[in-house]
Amino acid sequence: MLLSGRVLLAAWRRRPGLGLGLGLPRARSALAQLNAVLGAELELIRDAGTWKNERIITSRQGAHINVQGSEGAILNFCANNYLGLSSHPAVIQSGIEALDQYGAGLSSVRFICGTQNLHKNLEAKIAKFHQREDAILYASCFDANAGIFEALLTPEDALISDELNHASIIDGVRLCKANKYRYKHMDLADLEAKLQEAQKHRIRLIVTDGVFSMDGDVAPLKEICDLSDKYHALVFIDECHATGFMGPNGRGTDELLGVMDRVHIVNSTLGKALGGAAGGYTTGPKAVVDLLRQRSRPYLFSNTLPPPVVGCASKALDLLMDSNDIARTMASKVKWFRSQMTAAGFSIGGMDHPICPVMLGDARLASAMAEDMLQRGIYVIGFSFPVVPKGKARIRVQISASHSEQDINRCVQAFLEVGHKHGVIP
Repeated sequence: MLLSGRVLLAAWRRRPGLGLGLGLPRARSALAQLNAVLGAELELIRDAGTWKNERIITSRQGAHINVQGSEGAILNFCANNYLGLSSHPAVIQSGIEALDQYGAGLSSVRFICGTQNLHKNLEAKIAKFHQREDAILYASCFDANAGIFEALLTPEDALISDELNHASIIDGVRLCKANKYRYKHMDLADLEAKLQEAQKHRIRLIVTDGVFSMDGDVAPLKEICDLSDKYHALVFIDECHATGFMGPNGRGTDELLGVMDRVHIVNSTLGKALGGAAGGYTTGPKAVVDLLRQRSRPYLFSNTLPPPVVGCASKALDLLMDSNDIARTMASKVKWFRSQMTAAGFSIGGMDHPICPVMLGDARLASAMAEDMLQRGIYVIGFSFPVVPKGKARIRVQISASHSEQDINRCVQAFLEVGHKHGVIP
């Protein structure tokens, strides 16, 4: 009889030289041993109820999608398509035109033969949009976060990071040789204590998400900037879940909180509100951008963004700079969803952001409720460890400007039915 994955994996970790014996045939090869180890690890994930299935969409991204295995159109409340621009006709057409004029890709990195005028034009447009001196494109914001700290900071410097920053920031911090300090989530007193500790270092960089993606809570940037002034530190923010729709003109969290001239470096993405395809960027002082072009490894060793992606993102920025009407339509929809869900008895995380996490705690419950929601025509996903901390499982609902009031009401009704079924609400 086969032992459970938990027992098998624990035994192998104690005595890896055994080749995963314990009642199983000795591994005949390195590959067989690897498969046995991974099989046990995967079983642990299933046992914990945190296994993540990928649903297959058979249509373009949008508020209404087709999902393999489900009949009829499904309402999508799970995408980062905050402004509905991933399927906007003008955005699509701009991508087609870029594909026709510039080709599918550059087959190279930027400094060799991978820079076209449309890349430089988009970088200038990003800098103008954020009211910064310059900008640099990456294949993703994950790459932008992985590439900035190592290039910018040395062992003489210090990096002070919020404990709940995005995984890409955490990975970027790990690569950096600067002295590392971590402050409690949005805890200004703890941040000040860490800044006091870090005064002995040359450059001090405060690092925070503008909006934290799992909870939809907004960093207290004004107070963070006050502390940065007091302790002569720089401020970096990741704006992936704010660019395009937060603030009066969609410039982001720093515009929303009135500190655009006090935040020094902004990283963000083209893969969410700005067209939804791919790509990320850093924008800030020209000297910072110049250094990244010389030293940032993800920039130097990754192929250039494909022209169609650049064309789509460029048009998305044009639409936002021409009018803020799209961004403004979302605020009332977010308020309506949150008020209806709270009145029904659900616990909704965050404040006034289209990320509306329905807090459930239990991973299996979150997964089961998400499946039941799909049966009612609503696409949502249960989030559990390691995406969120253990005991903090939730269904993350995301409101888009492309959702109608009827769409939102239908989503709320489905939650009421599923919440009653699982005993989450009375």
